[in-house]
Amino acid sequence: MTDELSKEEKQIVDGTVWNQFCDTLKMAGNVVLGPNTPSDPMNRMEGFRYLSRVTRAALQTFVEHNDPLAPVLQRVVHETAKMGADHPDNYYENAAISGEHEYRIRGHRGSVHYLGFFTQRGNYGQGRGMPPTGYLEASSLEIEPDGSFEIILSTEEKPGNWLPMEKETGTLIVRQTFLDRENETIADLQIERIGGDGRPSPFDPVKCAEGLTTSAGLVAGAAMMFASWAENFKKGTNELPRMPQEVSNQAGGVSDIAYYHSYWKLAPDDALVIEATPPECEHWNFQLNNYWMESLDYRYYPIHVNKHTAKYRPDGSVRVVVAAQDKGFDNWIDTVGHEEGTMCWRWVRANEHPEPQTRVVKLSEL
Repeated sequence: MTDELSKEEKQIVDGTVWNQFCDTLKMAGNVVLGPNTPSDPMNRMEGFRYLSRVTRAALQTFVEHNDPLAPVLQRVVHETAKMGADHPDNYYENAAISGEHEYRIRGHRGSVHYLGFFTQRGNYGQGRGMPPTGYLEASSLEIEPDGSFEIILSTEEKPGNWLPMEKETGTLIVRQTFLDRENETIADLQIERIGGDGRPSPFDPVKCAEGLTTSAGLVAGAAMMFASWAENFKKGTNELPRMPQEVSNQAGGVSDIAYYHSYWKLAPDDALVIEATPPECEHWNFQLNNYWMESLDYRYYPIHVNKHTAKYRPDGSVRVVVAAQDKGFDNWIDTVGHEEGTMCWRWVRANEHPEPQTRVVKLSEL
């Protein structure tokens, strides 16, 4: 019987697929143990937790919900699974789709500040980039008086709300951005394949094995890439230089967002003071991350500020204070027990892009 099996099937039967999956995850651990990464217990354990989180997100994407015949809108990056300076004001969803089929999204608009739908070529983890194949924003939607709407996804143009695809389209991404997370409601969305019965494809052992391999590869690749970013950011520690747009675009950033990624490092009695005058823009925010480029826990701690939540000076400027203690500062950012990590400032659809000015002072001087 084994002679009749394909090479891929033999590697499943003899355990090669599983062993390679485990070996790749173990190799990813060497990134956390690297010679330049912080070696204290907090940063090391956050690194191992990060690997476990990315593993969970990867398995969810490539093993559980990777069937374009029965797409599922899922949250992969969220409060306890973070990658690449995840945006605390964003609510992300994605689904596996295919340009070989047509789909329908049904939903209610909600009150969230921004809602956008994007189709992209390929899939996460392939390492070949994911260029866009279509986009549609809520400002262009035909919406019923009760807030409901439908969108058709297809390669051929359709009347009404239409989200373009190409034959090579493989991924749907939905981005929702809050200004006031406590009071805004997200859009409630469902997706279905037109003409389908809602059932997934029968279990395919080879495809599942490919999902395991891709998952492990994403964990190792993400760990290596973002650790190298963090090391590179150290060149501008406690400053906020702009990241070249082509670099952020290649890494999945949005082309109309200016990113200021950097590294921060403070003694317990230090404060990082950031000052800027926001230009005309749709949105802006600043956030504090750990070394692994995970946003700190924005559910319970003030680790970010945005266009709506910020307190402004009379001249329209803002001062943000990053410190271990709050002394009644406007726009205080809590380091949550950390003494170093990464950080990010964003201007979204701004008419100009001023570089935020920074300085480190002693807390006693503020």
